[in-house]
Amino acid sequence: MQKKWTIKKADQQLVEELKASLTIDQKLCTILVNRGISTFEQAKDFFRHNLTKMHDPFLMKGMQTAVDRLVTAISNKEKILVFGDYDVDGTTAVSLVYSFLRTVYDEELLEYYIPDRYNEGYGVSIAGIDYAKANGFALIIALDCGVKAVEKVDYANTLDVDFIICDHHLPGDTIPKAIAVLDPKQTDCPYPYKELTGCGIGFKFMYAYSMQTETDLNISLQYLDLLSVSIASDIVPITGENRLLTHFGVKKLTENPTIGLAALKGVSGITTSANIYKIVFGIGPRINAAGRIKHGKFAVQLLSELDLARAEEMASVINENNTDRKVLDKASTLEAIETIDNSIELQQKKSTVLYNPNWHKGIIGIVASRVMEKYYRPTIILTKSNDKVAGSARSVKGFNVHHAIEQCSDVIEQFGGHFYAAGLTLKPENVPAFQAKFEEVVSKSIEDYMLIPEIVIDCEIDFDDINDSFWKILRQMAPFGPQNMRPQFVSKSVYVKNHARVVGDSHLQLTLHQAGNDKSFKGIAFNQGDKLAQVKSGKQFDVVYNVKENEWQGNVTLQLDIKDIRFE
Repeated sequence: MQKKWTIKKADQQLVEELKASLTIDQKLCTILVNRGISTFEQAKDFFRHNLTKMHDPFLMKGMQTAVDRLVTAISNKEKILVFGDYDVDGTTAVSLVYSFLRTVYDEELLEYYIPDRYNEGYGVSIAGIDYAKANGFALIIALDCGVKAVEKVDYANTLDVDFIICDHHLPGDTIPKAIAVLDPKQTDCPYPYKELTGCGIGFKFMYAYSMQTETDLNISLQYLDLLSVSIASDIVPITGENRLLTHFGVKKLTENPTIGLAALKGVSGITTSANIYKIVFGIGPRINAAGRIKHGKFAVQLLSELDLARAEEMASVINENNTDRKVLDKASTLEAIETIDNSIELQQKKSTVLYNPNWHKGIIGIVASRVMEKYYRPTIILTKSNDKVAGSARSVKGFNVHHAIEQCSDVIEQFGGHFYAAGLTLKPENVPAFQAKFEEVVSKSIEDYMLIPEIVIDCEIDFDDINDSFWKILRQMAPFGPQNMRPQFVSKSVYVKNHARVVGDSHLQLTLHQAGNDKSFKGIAFNQGDKLAQVKSGKQFDVVYNVKENEWQGNVTLQLDIKDIRFE
């Protein structure tokens, strides 16, 4: 599929002014200006991370009420149930809050609860509330869910079970009648940063409790590695406070991780410094696998474990779960692709909605992502879940899949999520109607340009620009993620002399030279093995790439992670 290359344009006057104040390479200044950093002070804040820059948690609507209720619960020795979703954000949030509370409260009065993905579904559940009532819990702290659980919180209120909701999803028209709802996305919430994860809001809650009760603030800070895992895995913007918290969280994950994460690092093969990439592709999928293949509660057990030997045993089991998940993921993805490739009608649509009752509910989100990447259009994968159909949606850049699903509300039971990812349930008999309605909504609202994958390029550079000082500053722009992605460069008129081959399934490994300078770099182009003959032809071509460190047998070198190749 042909991709559109877009080179960002920076205000050159701001670039020159920044270069004068920082005295660094102009192309690095171009990257910074395009990320909203145009003054010395902004650059200082960007590069010099300081936890004193965190926002006051009491700026969040409901925080004072939430802290007061928690103080009362602890003073009165009430039983507290820490409740959360079964994905990475939910399980890290529950682990963080539970682990913190057991350091300041009687562990026998604490418990955590993760709903069963298959029997209860996403978010606050009636079964969870009934469990709380039956076992004498007076307070439920709901994490990464609850902001739309209006009727369920009403039900809890009839049982005299209080709720404190810590959520980061978009609220509905009605806010649940909980004791407190902590969600910066509420329209009247003055908290200055809106993109915290559910785990991030749980962290701010515990930090606020520490401030009010004069508890050692370092107790809550020791769980920043859990928070960094949630931020990386939930694909939220790594800007502002998220970037600050992630910096220190990744540092802790590297140097002194909590015991459960230390065990997960081991089975993930992370032997050197941690980073966002290693979390997203190593630790995150293994945590998710527990909820997909076994039960999300198992992930919390591991993440809050205090004994390394037990943690390593559990991490080994979760690693096996992840291997099982990969098998299911690959088989289901191939089935989905074959279904589309064998249907001209499906190929001509502007959306993909596939239903197979035999697909495993735990991996449909992954399948949706894979299918969306291949055909690049809004994609929903559906499967049977008890007597209902459950679905997972993924979207292309610029298209709000959550809003599109909302317009199909007459044929679905419930839904929730974000701009680019959402989940839904519906009745089996409504699947054909939903497929037709969603395609109708997408066809009417999506622009043609949104269906062409775009590669956004920070600037054009020559191989000569890549040196030690350039790399030293470039790496300090981390942690990378949404809205602070790893800088992408284009270099023109490159060629292969003699080294190019296909490795693995279809990955292109090559050594690139550039006309006009003496430098060469090794590179890897994932899933681009079909271009081998062209690159070996001797013709010059242009490449888009990231610069990364490659570690092999103790040696660290710079390597190009090639995103696309374009021949003249």
